[in-house]
Amino acid sequence: MAGHSKWANIKRKKLIVDAKRSKIWTRIMRELRVAINFGNNPDTNIKLRLAIEKALNANIPKNNILRAMQKNNSNTTNKNYTEVRYEGYGINGSAIIIDCITNNRMRTVSEIRNIFNKNGGNLSKEGSVSFMFKHCGQLLFSPNEKKFALLDLALEKGAEDVLIDKDDKIIIITPPSKFIEIKNSLEILGFKSEFSGILMKPHTNIVFKDDEAIKFKKFLNELKKLHDVKKIYTNAVTLDL
Repeated sequence: MAGHSKWANIKRKKLIVDAKRSKIWTRIMRELRVAINFGNNPDTNIKLRLAIEKALNANIPKNNILRAMQKNNSNTTNKNYTEVRYEGYGINGSAIIIDCITNNRMRTVSEIRNIFNKNGGNLSKEGSVSFMFKHCGQLLFSPNEKKFALLDLALEKGAEDVLIDKDDKIIIITPPSKFIEIKNSLEILGFKSEFSGILMKPHTNIVFKDDEAIKFKKFLNELKKLHDVKKIYTNAVTLDL
């Protein structure tokens, strides 16, 4: 019986892991198919380039990615999906930006508004909180003995800012228009980032702790579970005490 119980627990955990992976893969592949609508060349289509990288980092097989790209060229279904952004306020004036991919805007906005309302937030109009963020490219590198050469090269290629955090990781901020150029230049010289993307970076942060942190995490987790949600940005930081 003990052996059977152990196998049942392993099987249950595997099913949970597989379900989470399947949800992540589905979301990424939908993002990739929508990105192809902006052009099928990843060298000129930054959305596609980032979607492919995200798919590879999630261990989605290359053949799956290629099939999705080839199928999309003759498939009008994915053209019904569009990218849409929602903005609003969470508890204590925290700013929230939600990027979605949807084929039904009415459904998506209804689901998001419901979560805002029941968590003490307020879904607002476009532009209501985006001014609190900077639209930029970001590259994150692991600690590197050649970090000063990396920083100099990034600035030479047009980076807006370079930082070294408390863990000695290197952060490079770029204008969105120069993101791919800077990323490619660094990769050619052997500097491969552990994270890269175009994002909304808050100008300042507000900090939640104790009960506020618990409430805010619950709010974000409910948003993340929505099928159409692609990415969430916030100026709130939660502290675990």
